Amino acid sequence: MKNQVFKAALTTYGRKTGAEHTVPLRAVSYNGMIYFSRRNSESDWLKNALVNHTVKVGFDGITHNGIASLVRDESLAKKISELKYPGEQRSQEVRVVLQVIIQ
Repeated sequence: MKNQVFKAALTTYGRKTGAEHTVPLRAVSYNGMIYFSRRNSESDWLKNALVNHTVKVGFDGITHNGIASLVRDESLAKKISELKYPGEQRSQEVRVVLQVIIQ
């Protein structure tokens, strides 16, 4: 998958219940990985993925299994924001970024 922004369904597993939760999100494909981001760490999907790293990502009619992790590299997080919001002011915001490696 080339570097692009696209709509995806991210499925995480509840950190308390273990139940599947799916949310539609804007995703970024970059250097063979898929990224999701938030302004802050208060979303349930992000909290779930940080507790149970096993996730699913659906796009183009296919669901892929993946392993999620938090991006700690600030320059990579900035690059993902720039790709996700090209030319927009919010591309300069500091964001919490989740990386997914498709299995």
